[in-house]
Amino acid sequence: MSTSTDNEGGQSQQQQQQQLQEQPNLAKSRFVNLIHQYSLQVSNTMRSLKLKDRCKFTQVHAFNPSETSTSTTKAALQDQGGYPTISSVLSNSIEPISVTAAEVLLPYGLPKTDSLEPPIDPFLKSIDFVESLAELYRRVEKSSDFDKSLVYFEQYCLLCSLGDPKLLRRCLQSARQHAVDVHSKVVLSAWLRYERREDELVGTSALDCIGRNLECPKASLVYGYDPNSVFDHCQCFSTVNESSEVGISAQEEFFSSEDDGNVCFCIGDQGVYCSRGKIAALSIPLKAMLYGSFVESERVRIDFSHIGISVDGMRAVKFFSLYGSLGSFSPNVVLELLSFANRFCCERMKCACDNYLASLVSDVDEALVLIDYATEERANILVASCLQVLLRELPGYLYNSKVMNLFCSSEGKKRLAVVGHASFLLYYFLSEVAMGDNMTSSMTVMVLERLRECATERWQKALALHRLGCVLLDREEYKDAQSCFEAAAEAGHVYSMAGVARSKFKQGQRFMACELINSLISMYKPAGWMYQERSLYNLDNKKIVDLNDATKLDPTLSFPYKYRAVAKLEENKIEAAISEINRIAGFKVSPDCLELRAWFLIVLEDYESAMRDIRALLTLEPNYLMFQGKMRGEHLVELLNEHVQQWSPADCWMQLYDRWSSVDDIGSLAVIHQMLINDPGKSVLQFRQSLLLLRINCQKAAMRSLRLARNHSGSKYERLVYEGWILYDTGHREEALSKAEESISMQRSFEAFFLKAYALADSVLDPEAASCVVQLLEEALRCPSDGLRKGQALNNLGSIYVDCGKLDHAADCYVNALKIKHTRAHQGLARVFHLKNDRKAAYDEMTKLIDKAQNKASAYEKRSEYCDRDMANNDLSMASQLDPLRTYPYRYRAAVLMDDQRENEAVEELTRAIAFKPDLQMLNLRAAFHESMGDLSSALRDCQAALCLDQNHKDTLDLYNRTQTQAIDPCT
Repeated sequence: MSTSTDNEGGQSQQQQQQQLQEQPNLAKSRFVNLIHQYSLQVSNTMRSLKLKDRCKFTQVHAFNPSETSTSTTKAALQDQGGYPTISSVLSNSIEPISVTAAEVLLPYGLPKTDSLEPPIDPFLKSIDFVESLAELYRRVEKSSDFDKSLVYFEQYCLLCSLGDPKLLRRCLQSARQHAVDVHSKVVLSAWLRYERREDELVGTSALDCIGRNLECPKASLVYGYDPNSVFDHCQCFSTVNESSEVGISAQEEFFSSEDDGNVCFCIGDQGVYCSRGKIAALSIPLKAMLYGSFVESERVRIDFSHIGISVDGMRAVKFFSLYGSLGSFSPNVVLELLSFANRFCCERMKCACDNYLASLVSDVDEALVLIDYATEERANILVASCLQVLLRELPGYLYNSKVMNLFCSSEGKKRLAVVGHASFLLYYFLSEVAMGDNMTSSMTVMVLERLRECATERWQKALALHRLGCVLLDREEYKDAQSCFEAAAEAGHVYSMAGVARSKFKQGQRFMACELINSLISMYKPAGWMYQERSLYNLDNKKIVDLNDATKLDPTLSFPYKYRAVAKLEENKIEAAISEINRIAGFKVSPDCLELRAWFLIVLEDYESAMRDIRALLTLEPNYLMFQGKMRGEHLVELLNEHVQQWSPADCWMQLYDRWSSVDDIGSLAVIHQMLINDPGKSVLQFRQSLLLLRINCQKAAMRSLRLARNHSGSKYERLVYEGWILYDTGHREEALSKAEESISMQRSFEAFFLKAYALADSVLDPEAASCVVQLLEEALRCPSDGLRKGQALNNLGSIYVDCGKLDHAADCYVNALKIKHTRAHQGLARVFHLKNDRKAAYDEMTKLIDKAQNKASAYEKRSEYCDRDMANNDLSMASQLDPLRTYPYRYRAAVLMDDQRENEAVEELTRAIAFKPDLQMLNLRAAFHESMGDLSSALRDCQAALCLDQNHKDTLDLYNRTQTQAIDPCT
């Protein structure tokens, strides 16, 4: 529940008149009010408490160890006038000298600026991202039903650069929704399941589904286009199989009349009597044989001893000719029947065998055996079923020799292609899995080679070549990488020129690399990544200037902060180095930045803070290797343990309360990490860990913690709650509610009631629904729990009361939450004061939150709503400085400029932010600006780009339709 509020809604008439005199521009504002109204809409639901999206991290260990020779150390001392530098003190030496704590904790020295470099991102990166989004939406509008799936997949590939997992999941869902062929359905449903990592849940099967056609393995094997059915419940749990009963009874009747028929097919010394007409009806070749000019047409006994079918198999052929079904014959017999159907072109029989055998595949061993047979017999559905099992087991069987041979070899790809199961979609999914597991493995290279072979469209070729170039660059195969990047650039992917420049630089061609990036900057609209890339090839001050320009254009790039921090370290400005890395760690938490800051803190001998960062780092990536992959993170924790105070379990809980109440998410993660080392099976701690990870936008790590909580849960009712949270976070709200209700039916618990209330509140609440949520939260508060969670429940309950207009009840909830150190309740209490027309009290309440909280960006943003324009701008500037990813400040400032009739400046304010954060609301607002300025083509483009991000966004749809009408008929 957000605690933002509307603009001056409940003030007295006298106060309003006074403010109209003091701030005439703000009072008559159209766009500022629009922004505040949007803020109110968000606050009226619990949506702002939605689980946040995961961030993708790239572990970059480009740090060289410090110099090891004695002569080098002495030379460094001489260069500094005899005074030691940080690098010289921490460098290894073969001379017997006293060993400091820093040398023990930093055995490989500290990073140097010369060894730092950012990765080349392995996805599509458009030069004009908004136009690319708009073009994709136009193509979706114009595409036929059978082509939409591919367009949505292309949209997925483009949006990968944003790193928004929920947005990417929606793209995959849309692609699955509009898929027609079985192959696409199988790959996309397996991909969706892989994103949920169901394979990591103890006790689940690869073929388990959540009860919806969207991911159902059986529904994926049905050909056809029915986009409205994918979100329906599937038939996996149906227990009645009437067809098998009919088949059995028919087969009993069949065996009782075995001797009936007018043609006998002899196999060895046995014969099977069949109806000549029924057998002939199975296919044209059989009809020609039995009624045409062949000698068999005149014979009563026909020798079938050499066609590869047994007596039982021939009986199955007879049965199918009579009843049109397979009865209850064994799978081995059905395999014979499939071969017979292929030999004599019995399409109806082949289809029945194909579908029956496909339904039997249940594990990898069966799949690996049957897929060879299926490709030989060209049984499309059976291949799809085998493929589905293998894909849904990923990454578990990634390096199985048979699996590798099937997916990685040219021969395996050709075999799949023969039956229509080798596609760009399949190999892109495989490349995602392989690159995520091991970027530089030979398997990854082979999968990308197959991806390149499957590419048919220009964007596919560019993407496949670019990804292969990234892998070859990491493998230090620079000439081959350069060739791939150049081919990708020729296919239209301008960003691949950065890969070309990097490859040249690695081959000693610094000047040519620099000139290449210079040409990009002059030819295209400059982007942050261009200046970041050029900084690698410039020297001295020019390098820092480029990095500063990169940060101005895209403050989310982490490399410039890291480089500047290390540069300050080399100047012995350690505090300044920490301040620099804090700038990005405050809004974009990543393992490499935490590692860097921990090193700086060790130099300062602030071991407690260093331990905090290492523990938080290991929460994000438990197997993280430090010092360029030379030391396990756990080992550094062991070394640091000798320099920090050890906490008892009671101490840990006290520390957790303190950090939680001070809104110190990194500190809280570190405490929980320590608690889990002492009690690794504590599911409640793993659940708390997942909540913190979601708060800092690390969804991948959060989902891992949730799965661990589910696996370690000590009871079924507890496990159901964690399964419910997993389902909720992946967009399955109804299934999450069902899990909560089932858990409550077994055991009344705080978390089950809280989950149900949370899921119910994830919509616009009418009075009846709001009353139900209140009751659920009150029930939760009656159940045992700790103060951390009860504070959250009280905060949520207060928000519901505010939405219902019960301000006194809400204030009581917030005050009670503050009594148990739920500091965020200051925000809700400020909202109550504001609605009671006491803006000063609201402002003061938010000031208390700012004073207490370590993460202050959202607090500054909210406080801006309770002060005049100048003070609001100051608070919003601070919010943007602390967290440039927050979009409200940009929208507010743009609205103020628009109301001051500074239209171009308003558009530019949004454009600067959209360049690194193409947010739906900012695109919608810029479209509204363009419409008011009469620039209908730009308004349409922004609407299309916004709808590409969310095709059901009502405000944008209304604006888009209105603008289209104006463009067609300007007089309307």
